[in-house]
Amino acid sequence: MTDSNVNIIKLTAAEIAQKIAAGELTAVQVTEAHLARIEAVDEKVHAFLHIDREGALAQARAVDEKRERGEKLGPLAGVPLALKDIFTTEGIPTTVGSKILEGWIPPYDATVTQRLKAADVVILGKTNMDEFAMGSSTENSAFGPTGNPWDLTRIPGGSGGGSSAALASFQAPLAIGTDTGGSIRQPAAVTGTVGVKPTYGGVSRYGMVAFSSSLDQGGPCARTVLDAALLHEVIAGHDPLDSTSIAAPVPAVVEAARNGSVAGMRVGVVKQFRGEGYQAGVVQRFDESVSLLKELGAEIVELDCPSFDLALSAYYLIAPSECSSNLARFDAMRYGLRVGDDGTHSAEDVTSLTREAGFGDEVKRRIMLGTYALSSGYYDAYYGSAQKVRTLITRDFEKAFEQVDVIVSPTTPTTAFPIGERADDPMAMYLADLCTIPTNLAGNAAMSLPCGLAPEDNLPVGLQIIAPAMQDDRLYKVGAAVEAAFVERWGHPLIEEAPSL
Repeated sequence: MTDSNVNIIKLTAAEIAQKIAAGELTAVQVTEAHLARIEAVDEKVHAFLHIDREGALAQARAVDEKRERGEKLGPLAGVPLALKDIFTTEGIPTTVGSKILEGWIPPYDATVTQRLKAADVVILGKTNMDEFAMGSSTENSAFGPTGNPWDLTRIPGGSGGGSSAALASFQAPLAIGTDTGGSIRQPAAVTGTVGVKPTYGGVSRYGMVAFSSSLDQGGPCARTVLDAALLHEVIAGHDPLDSTSIAAPVPAVVEAARNGSVAGMRVGVVKQFRGEGYQAGVVQRFDESVSLLKELGAEIVELDCPSFDLALSAYYLIAPSECSSNLARFDAMRYGLRVGDDGTHSAEDVTSLTREAGFGDEVKRRIMLGTYALSSGYYDAYYGSAQKVRTLITRDFEKAFEQVDVIVSPTTPTTAFPIGERADDPMAMYLADLCTIPTNLAGNAAMSLPCGLAPEDNLPVGLQIIAPAMQDDRLYKVGAAVEAAFVERWGHPLIEEAPSL
């Protein structure tokens, strides 16, 4: 890559937009720089499943033409973005990381896709992910795993590992992910980036292929808190096409990110978010972050949320149950893969053969778990009981937020583990989401941002910030303050330490 391209890809999204608006850079220059970076490194990283080179350059040219005409540009106009391959994109493949949708080209855009285009954000392509967003490592993708740019032999998180890896390897300054049990925050934590799960219903799910409808939530991924806020503001807001979309103004997230402060805030630390299974270096960096918050003027409050210990069990009944219902639509009759349709098999046989060939092991595992949990005679014992636990978790959060403004915790119990280490141990894999799952069950907002490197392996550690529903701005207010303190002490964003590819 040329020196000018290297300089461009190291800019934040806010800086890129500012330079494009001022005429210091063209959107085409910026897009070409990132496409060159993708060409140079993605063979190693495998962050992308599809690159839309022609479409991206056409979007970039349109932005430059707008500026030349003197039209006012939006806050992210011309900024490149990597889009998780779970959002439908008209004319571009959407696979959800599954063979069952390989080659499917949607006839419409998801609401998130539409809003990105309307804001003149340049979509570079679609990123790799665990099949149907089921996983914590991106190893469940039907198209092969993604590597963590900090160490390509380790996982980049999941299910949105492609989006987080694209950010950490400087292939894009912005990305979109989805978070059902931690799939934005956990990848952010292990790649040293920023990921936000907005309040449930804060970002439209229309055109986002469903995994677990009461848990799924799209959100922004970036390398800085301000960049995440700018992207959050673009994609959030009410959508009449989504019945769960919140008809309320988007919280002032950008203003909060520009004015980060924790002075006078009460910050909760939950005792259930530590103990056995937590890596020593992760706990050390978290404790240092709590001390930093105290130095910055926050009051630290110890919290006891006993139902959080049941969150993992409740999640792995609710999510598979909803997945078994949502994935019933993949029947080989309407779209996607079709196997055995040779005139000798019944419709039922074709459906069965297609699902056998098209779904991976983890998807099959969750469909079977969910179908069993919803079956006659077991519904109340399993799914019904899990929903009662969900209510208890929500009440624990409500009680906690009567005492504090935000809650902090480690985002993940460990740093990035080696690819293949947990592939044959689903329970070990599920434990990666131990700290993130309670927030999805309650529908609150949460963020992960870097808080240092674990001393034993020199890999990123994430700090999770949790806020009450529709108080997403608190995430950015606290996150920006923590980020600024880290930059002041070490002189540069943490991600700059990532090894070059």
